[in-house]
Formats: sequence, structure tokens, C-alpha cells
Amino acid sequence: MTQSLGNHRRLTPRERAALVGLATGRTRREAAERSLEELAGLAKAAGASVVLSGVQERPRPDPATFLGSGKVATLTLACDEADVELVIFDNELSPAQLRNLERSLGRRVIDRTQLILDIFARRARTREGKLQVELAQLEYLLPRLVGFGIELSRLGAGIGTRGPGETKLETDRRKIRQRIATITRQLATVERRRGQLRERRQRLESPSVALVGYTNAGKTTLFNRLTRERAVTSDALFVTLDPLVREARLHDGQRVMLSDTVGFIDRLPHTLVAAFHATLEEVVEADLLLHVVDASSEDGERQAGAVRTVLEEIGASAVPVITVYNKADLLDGAATDRLSRGEDAGVVVSARTGEGLGTLREAMARRLGLELRRVRLEFDAGSERDRARMARLSRLGRVLERRHVGDVVSLDIELPRRVLQQVTAGTS
Repeated sequence: MTQSLGNHRRLTPRERAALVGLATGRTRREAAERSLEELAGLAKAAGASVVLSGVQERPRPDPATFLGSGKVATLTLACDEADVELVIFDNELSPAQLRNLERSLGRRVIDRTQLILDIFARRARTREGKLQVELAQLEYLLPRLVGFGIELSRLGAGIGTRGPGETKLETDRRKIRQRIATITRQLATVERRRGQLRERRQRLESPSVALVGYTNAGKTTLFNRLTRERAVTSDALFVTLDPLVREARLHDGQRVMLSDTVGFIDRLPHTLVAAFHATLEEVVEADLLLHVVDASSEDGERQAGAVRTVLEEIGASAVPVITVYNKADLLDGAATDRLSRGEDAGVVVSARTGEGLGTLREAMARRLGLELRRVRLEFDAGSERDRARMARLSRLGRVLERRHVGDVVSLDIELPRRVLQQVTAGTS
């Protein structure tokens, strides 16, 4: 984002950063420290070198400086000693808090939301992805214009300043709102195009399955295993921003359309959720979700909860889900048994080695109703409607035997359970 606040000097690619967390009455210190570790990973993904970090305990955030004036003074001295260029807060700061902190600390300050937006700006490759990130940045920036004046029109050079460029971020609110309206219209066109593609896939009778999960849970590695694709994988956060949709084959040659989607994270900025609405439609409209969980992570339960929160926020909480515990190659036998048989039982796999993928395919087929059932059906050969039904069912199933007795055609056929249910209900 083009928001260079306070310090305008051009910085080195690896900015020296300090991380600050807050443990309040509602957030215990242990949880705050875990969150700060995650923030360190985010800072690294954005190109920062973390040289200082700490958690402050207080009953509630200070409305003016978040930490309180005394702690801000202490932080200033620590930043001076460590030659810190950027201070990153593990919370969303108000416009007033941002201004006051920059003034007191004498260096640039960004919050967790700005950091995540910066990473998304780095990772976006397609025109759609760049538009979605720009929209989120502008929505975040708009209420923060007051008080910054001419500074916001300068092109920034550090973390939290990447984005559309100064010609698109003039401080005039009217122009920013016009840009937001333009991007919204362009993304609406993208959404219509995605809807048309989904309708086309539905006409091909292929169920849709979407991979969801916390960032870096291994979704793309699993996607490559199931589809035999070579999508880019990495230990870095938010590598996948633009959804990929490819065909995957289950048992008995059954096909599904599998989509790999953007990774979720705790406290995912609302502006990003709104901006990526068109992309996340792949999740909302799916027939089945595979919720990929990093089973080797000590923080897996919290991460899974964050994913469920986002699914509720985008309206996908009613979509059927299979929990996929990934990275089984890093677990012992007792942990594997507990995950596959416990209260939150799921399918345990290793996307890296291929362990458990056969079990996962079987589970997908069951949940999607793709298991084959043998049935005998009769049709009127003189009926155009029945001839069309025979052609469709022959395409979707496997004809074992065909008999003609007068105008009656009898088919012994194996059909997926979901199709057989449609036939029984009279909708096929």
C-alpha cells in the first residue's frame, strides 16, 4: 500500500523489525506469545528481519497509544538500541493509535492487518489477485486518511507500503471511492465468469470439492497429489492466492473437480475476506470441503477453529466437510490412531509421501455419493425423453447389459449413488 507514514527514507530489503503483542484479560500470555511467533513468520514472509519482540500485559489496550505512555517510552529506547526501522503490532490499531505511536516511536508502525495485506500484495500474480488485494488495501486505508495529509500521496518503500502506487492513492477520498467502485465492478465481472465456469462444470456432472485450511497446512501439496498437478508449493505463508481448479480421479474412474484456495489465518482481515469474495465462491458453492489440518502443529486446534470461523463468515458452514489431518509422516502411531478414531475423527494422510490417500479417496466417494450401485432400469425406446435419459445415464455410469423387448429397453447398469438417488426421485 502506498502509505509511508512518518519515516520516508528508503530502507534495505530486509527491514529490521520489532514485534509487539498484548496480553489482556481475555488473551492469556501463552496465547499472545504463540500469536507473536506466528507474527514473526508473517514478518519473515514480508521480508523483515525480526530483531526484537515482546508481549505487554495490561487489562485492556490504551485508547491513545495501545501500550500506555510508559511502555511506549521503554519500547522507543529498545528500538533505538536494536536499530529497529519498523514496529509491527500483533493487533489492529486505530488510526489515532497509529499516529500517536509513530510520533512517539519515531519510526514506521504497522499492524497485523497491514502486514497480511503486504504479503498478499507480494504474492498476487494474476490481474484478479492484484485487484482483490488493491481493493482490500483501499478499504483499509480509507478511514485512516484523516490526519496524515500529504504523506499518503508519497510512494512507500517498506513493508506495509506495497500496492497500487501513488496515482491510485491520492488523499482525496472521492477519488479513492471512485477507484473502489471501479475495482468492485471489475471483480463482479470476474465473479460472473466464475459462475459460468461452475455451471459448465456442473453440466459435465462432476462434483466440486474445495481444499480449505490454515495457511501452510499442506493444501497445495495435497492438491498436486490428487490431481497430478505441479502447482507451486512452499513453506512460506500465503503462496496460493489464485484458486486452481483441476480434475481429480477417485476409485472406479469417478471424477471430481478439485479447487485449491487461499490459506486462512487467525484474524484474517475482514477487508480481505470481502475482497476475495469472488475467489471464495469456489468454497461456498462446493459439494464437499476438505479441511486440511497440520496434524504435526501444537497449535492445530486453534488453527482449525480459525478456519471454521472464516467458513462461517463467508457462508460456507453448511457445506459437508471431511477433516484431513496432514503430515502423518511426522506423527507416531498413537497420534495417528487418536486422530482417525477420536471425537473429531478424520482421515490421516501425508501429502508428501502419499500415505492415506487411498482412504481419503474412498471417504470422498462416500460423502459425494459416488460409490457404484448396480440397478436394472427400463425405458420406452419410442420416447425421446427416455432416449435422452438413457444416453445421460450411460455417460454417467457403466452399462453391463442391454436388452430390447419390443419398445422396452432394459439396462443393467452401475451408477453412482448420487445419480441413482436422482433417478429414484424422478429428477433424472
